[in-house]
Amino acid sequence: MDSKSVEDMIEASSGVHFSGFHMDGLEMTNTEVGQPTTSAAEEMCKQPFVIGVAGGAASGKTTVCDMIIQQLHDQRVVLVNQDSFYHDLTEEELTRVHEYNFDHPDAFDTEQLLCAMEKLRHGQAVDIPNYDFKSYKNVFPARRVNPSDVIILEGILIFHDPRIRELMNMKIFVDTDADVRLARRIRRDIVEKGRDIATVLDQYSKFVKPAFDDFILPTKKYADIIIPRGGDNHVAIDLIVQHIRTKLGQHDMCKIYPNLYVIQSTFQIRGMHTLIRDSQTTKHDFVFYADRLIRLVVEHGLGHLPFTEKQVTTPTGSVYTGVDFCKRLCGVSVIRSGESMENALRACCKGIKIGKILIQREGDNGQQLIYEKLPQDISDRHVLLLDPILGTGNSAVQAISLLISKGVPESQIIFLNLISAPQGVHVVCKKFPRIKIVTSEIEIGLNEDFRVIPGMGEFGDRYFGTDDEYQPVVDPTQ
Repeated sequence: MDSKSVEDMIEASSGVHFSGFHMDGLEMTNTEVGQPTTSAAEEMCKQPFVIGVAGGAASGKTTVCDMIIQQLHDQRVVLVNQDSFYHDLTEEELTRVHEYNFDHPDAFDTEQLLCAMEKLRHGQAVDIPNYDFKSYKNVFPARRVNPSDVIILEGILIFHDPRIRELMNMKIFVDTDADVRLARRIRRDIVEKGRDIATVLDQYSKFVKPAFDDFILPTKKYADIIIPRGGDNHVAIDLIVQHIRTKLGQHDMCKIYPNLYVIQSTFQIRGMHTLIRDSQTTKHDFVFYADRLIRLVVEHGLGHLPFTEKQVTTPTGSVYTGVDFCKRLCGVSVIRSGESMENALRACCKGIKIGKILIQREGDNGQQLIYEKLPQDISDRHVLLLDPILGTGNSAVQAISLLISKGVPESQIIFLNLISAPQGVHVVCKKFPRIKIVTSEIEIGLNEDFRVIPGMGEFGDRYFGTDDEYQPVVDPTQ
């Protein structure tokens, strides 16, 4: 492949990049290599961004939700209220309704809520119950809710059940003063629910306040964001909306796993991927463009290291306020493919220590650690783990487990690779939620032989030239 054809391929590599995925463990369908099922890919691409908004009764949750929806006017957003999923009261309970605790977790039909949320997450329309607070029963018609880009789930106890928490990509707790909440509750229950003030105060002292202290306030610790003053906090709302917009622009897997980072795609990056994935690309061109991509991934990974502020004096005598690089750093490559990433790391970090791990792959799912040579003080360092392809994730789990056993904190490990299969991301992020994964593209998935598709073949063989299968015959007359 001559230099002219290489440049032509880069310039021609335009268009929108599609990456679908599924996350059913490692169970594979009978799909031919390179031909993933469209339905599975489309289904996973529709994964919405789920936001949970919790807090005490009358804390301003609905106001916060309305403000988020208003600012996300160009996105499809749907609001689901936990209040819609109250159990119908029996005839016996209706006779002593004033003794019924509506702020207790058992008052809600959590199973029905989970079913509705799962359907929405998988692109199915659902009928949300229409609960009447005067008759204390669901009335018809139910509210039809269609799949959306963003789902906001609001309620006092949505953080109480771990199954519901696991559905959320962002958890917000609205923190409002108890006196303010009581005043709002009195006004709301009298106007909207037809109750008298004596009943409202009686319920507050018997049920509302104890339930807040026992069930609602303890869930505050699960929140990613705590908003003081509720809807009056416009700065917090603006920051939340900005974060949501950022997430909506990311790959779907980044919405699920906040510790996954995919470098922003450009036509240059797409062009380089086109070249290294082409089975007819020569070894020389494969190495050249793989090295360029690896350098981009390494630079992006280094950007996630901690830094300290530093002031220097420029040649003009001016003071420049910048940052100082992280000093306690090392690389660890997974032999053999990971060694291809060492030169890029050395080019970025002069004199960096690099350790080695050799893991023998026995079949598709069995791994055995054969060799490791790591810096003696590795537990005191941030570690960049190098392996160009994340497939099933089993080798990565073995390597990360070794680093942790050597005393490296999970949060100080950054795993760098060129391409990642969704199944491998799922395995690694679930087991090690505090490590960071930096990659240049998310693949469609794995085939029945557990090979990444579309992939780029055996990376080590192509990079080091040890397999003639990937060496195209070049016409000497060209």
